[in-house]
Parts: sequence; C-alpha cells; structure tokens
Amino acid sequence: MPSYKAPTVDYQFLMHHVFDLESYNNLSPFKEASPDLIDAILEEAAKLTENVFQPLNQSGGEEGCKLENGTVLTPKGFKKAYDEYVNGGWQGMTGDPEYGGQGLPMAIGLAINEMLVSSNWGLSMYPGLTKGAAETIHTWGTDEQKNTYLPKMMSGEWSGTMNLTEPHCGTDLGLLRTKAELNDYGSYNISGTKIFISAGDHDLTDNIIHLVLARISGAPEGTDGISLFIVPKININDDGSLGDKNGVSCGSLEEKMGIHSNATCLLNYDNARGFLIGEENKGMRAMFTMMNEARLGVGVQGLAIAEVANQNAAEYARDRLQGRALSGAKYPDQAADPIIVHPDVRRMLMTNRAFTEGARAMVMWAALQFDISKFDENEENRNKAEDMLSLMTPMIKSYMTDQGVEAASRAMQCLGGHGYINEWGMTQFLADARIAPIYEGTNGIQAMDLIGRKLPSKNGEVIRDYFAMIQNFIDENKNNEDLSHYTSLLEKALQRLQTATMWLMQNAMSDPDQAGATAHYYLNLMALVSMGYFWADMVENSKKMLAAGEGNADFLKSKITTANFFFNHLLPETTSLRYKIEAGAKDVMDLDAEAF
Repeated sequence: MPSYKAPTVDYQFLMHHVFDLESYNNLSPFKEASPDLIDAILEEAAKLTENVFQPLNQSGGEEGCKLENGTVLTPKGFKKAYDEYVNGGWQGMTGDPEYGGQGLPMAIGLAINEMLVSSNWGLSMYPGLTKGAAETIHTWGTDEQKNTYLPKMMSGEWSGTMNLTEPHCGTDLGLLRTKAELNDYGSYNISGTKIFISAGDHDLTDNIIHLVLARISGAPEGTDGISLFIVPKININDDGSLGDKNGVSCGSLEEKMGIHSNATCLLNYDNARGFLIGEENKGMRAMFTMMNEARLGVGVQGLAIAEVANQNAAEYARDRLQGRALSGAKYPDQAADPIIVHPDVRRMLMTNRAFTEGARAMVMWAALQFDISKFDENEENRNKAEDMLSLMTPMIKSYMTDQGVEAASRAMQCLGGHGYINEWGMTQFLADARIAPIYEGTNGIQAMDLIGRKLPSKNGEVIRDYFAMIQNFIDENKNNEDLSHYTSLLEKALQRLQTATMWLMQNAMSDPDQAGATAHYYLNLMALVSMGYFWADMVENSKKMLAAGEGNADFLKSKITTANFFFNHLLPETTSLRYKIEAGAKDVMDLDAEAF
C-alpha cells in the first residue's frame, strides 16, 4: 500500500526564506497571509491530503467511475472526501472575497494543489477544474453571471468544466462544429458533441457549470468565429434555485490508461440552454484564461506525481534487502544490504529529488508572478510579471509533465519487479502521469508556443528580461566564495541558452521547420537553466541560514547536497541540448513519409 507525506517543511523553506512571502504584504492577497497563518494552512492541508484523500487513491483508481442510468457515479468514499474538502473552505481559498472566496495568494493555492494531486490525482481534478472555470467567469462574465455562478462555485456546491475537444478536432479548434442558435429568450441553444471532458459528469455536486466553445450561426469559419458559453447541467431559476435538467448528457465514459477515478466524458449537447460569456466570436480569448491557469496546474501535476512516486521508491529502497554495497557490506548483521546503498538506485532517487525540489521552487516563483500581475498597484510591475509568467507557462507545463512521467518510471524501476505489480502503487502513478504531457495542449504545442509566440513577444523584450534576471543574480554572487561554483556553472548554461536563442533567430525565421524540429530541445534547455537559477537561489538561502544558525541544519545540508547533484549531473545536459538545436531540421525531415 503506497503512502504519502506532504512536503510542508520544503514549502515553509520556500515561502518564508527563499521567496519571503511576508515581503509581498503590499499586495492584497498577502495582507492576512502571515507566516503563522501559512504554516497553519500547510499543516491542515497535510492532514486533509494524508488522511482523507490519499487512502482513497488506490481504491478509487481500481474501482473507477461508472455510468448508470445517465448519471456518473464516482468511486466509494469520494463524495464524503469531497464534502470534507469543501466544508473545510478549501475550494474558495484563492477566490475573490466578494463572491465568498478567502482571497489568499496563488502562491499558497498552488502549494495546496500539489498536495491534493500527490495524494489523489483523480479526486483532485474535480475541484481543480472548477477553479479554472470560476476564474474565467470572474474575468469575462457579466455582473449577473458572476453573482449567479461564482458563490456556488467558490463554496464547492457547484463544479465546473472546460469543453473544447470534439471527435474530429483537438488542437485545431478552427474545425469546431458545435453550434449555437440565438433563441427567443436571449440565450442560445447549444448542440454538438464534446469528448475528453474531465469531470464532465459526477455525483459530487448539485450542479455542473460547463464552459463550452461553440460557433454562432453565421459566424466566420476558423477560430475567429468561436464563442464561449456557460451551459449549466441543471437550469437555474430566477431566484437562484435549481430547475429542470438542461439538454446536456453524458453519452459514455472514456476507457483510458490512467486517472480512472476521474470521469472523462463524452458529452452530448441537444439544444442545451447556454449563455454567452464575453463577446461574440471572442471565445478563444476568454477560454485561454482558463487554459493558461490550467497549464500551470498541469505542470504542478507533473511535480506532484514525481514527489509521491519518489517518496514511495525511497521508502522501498530503505527497506528492501538485496545484495551488498559495492564498497563492502554496510549492514553485516543482516542477510543483505538495503538497495539504497547501490549507486544506480541512488542515481534514480537523486534525479527525482533534484527535479521535484527545483520544480517546486519554480512553481512558487510562477505563482508569485501570477499574484503580482493581478494585484500590484504599479502597472509596470503587473505587466512585467504577466509577461514573465506567459513566457514560463509553456515551459512549466511541458518540462514538468515530461519529467513527471520520467520520475514515475524511475521510481517504478527502483522497485524492480514489485514496481510492475499493481499493489505497490507504482503502476497507478505511471499510468496517471502519462496524461499530463497530452492534455491542456500537448507538450509539442507548448514548445512551439514558446518558440513561435513567447520568444518574439514585444520584439524580444521579455526573453531579454528573463536573461537579465538570471545574469543579475550571477553578477551579484559570482565573487561570493559560497556560491561561485554554482554561478560559474549557471553562467555557462545561460550562455548556451543565449547562443541557442540567437541560432533560432537566424535560422527559424526563414525555415519554420527549424523551429518545429528544435522547439522541444530549446524548451528543455530553458527549463534546465531556469531550474539552475532557482537551485542557486536555494543554495544561497541555505548557506545564509546555516551561517546564522537558523532552521534545521540537516534539512539545509540536504538541500545543498541535492543542489550539488543538480549542478553536476543534470545541468550539464544543456550542452547536448544546444548541439541538438544547432543540428537543425534536416535529419528530422529528410526521410520520406512512406519510409515510416
């Protein structure tokens, strides 16, 4: 039976020392977020995820969801766990207080999200999607729409979904066929079929608020003619009470590789009553509000599954006796040594650890950019934070989810044959992890977004600001004896990234295949440089705290040891990635299609 321990100590280190959240109390969400309150939230989140969500993860995955008499039933115990979650006020934690939210920072919200996903990915998706839907309504909805939907969604009484994909189109939404016909009531009749709708139907809430992309009759073809609609599962009366069932139904549940405890639905819309949100034919712009937040959340899913998989792999490695250490028996009084003494097992565990702790710092930084972009009174600060977050979002989504799969696979490998047996939990971790590089925009699309849209943004100003952020840290610390080793390696990696960027500017403009063939490598190169920056920052704070006699010395020394592994074993991959980029598209594109 797998287990889970929430990484509260690591988050306290990041929140109180590395990023010093208390210094952001000029932003409204941070005014009440004192260190004591943050610690209390983290501790309560740990109790919820360890004691309520995690015990249902394996059983929920084995049981899965069922479609009976037109209604989706979630696994045993999920309804009770969900009720405990909403009764604890977790759903509205980062929501607008005007509509019942608590108004706390996204920096806290994403930390809790990691814990929820690690403990039970399938269950966490139901409330997770609701947050994105609520944010979209909050940004683009009318006052009436906000007042109608947000209080119930913030409380968790109602949930929400995102409906994009159709049987004949995924990423290319310009091919969308779902229709919207204006009716005599000022609303629209929505008809069509949507597939792969996570949490599309279930028994956890009284109502489900679907956000649906559709084309109004007479609208232009392609993405320029797509609008966004609010389509509730149950119609809502003028007094706010629930009325009759709307014309939306679950036609089937997808049989899939993982996340079996979350209902992935085919939804049929048959003259369902829908309400336009935002402007006509501007639905893609509104939907990207939800998608961008969702992409950060999916990146966190990659981190979360890596964390829980590695925890269980490390626990197994400490207990499993197999062979003797290469340097001689470490436990001569036992029949064999635990496998954690073997360098190859250590290599896998350390790779996972270096990724998860570096990724966690990156997530915390991204969450801060989100909070600054929304709440800083200075417009220039808001714009810079929004630009930097926009630049980093495709990288966070893609790199973290790819590495989440790799980390789950390495964790399974640590268990040997037992890892391949369901009861140990590793098969579920790996199967669940595999969806994250696919949904919310495949990772190939993320890489192309980074290359094609984000790098040229504002004539390259944003990427130059990114380079300057890292270079400034290097310049400030290169003469610091405690950090010079790290800043030297980081500077060389940054130079490789800058060289690769120049190569793209010189080659990809004239030949788009050069961008397409190298985008994946470029994104990973940027991710490693970014992670190196955050690791160097964590080393600086760890050494300062040790010198001052602050904090847990063992924790801080472990942090530095893990940083050493990252800089000496993972950051050097930036060299090979640069060479792969400069190899260009020729070898990728030369083979005839028929030869495949």
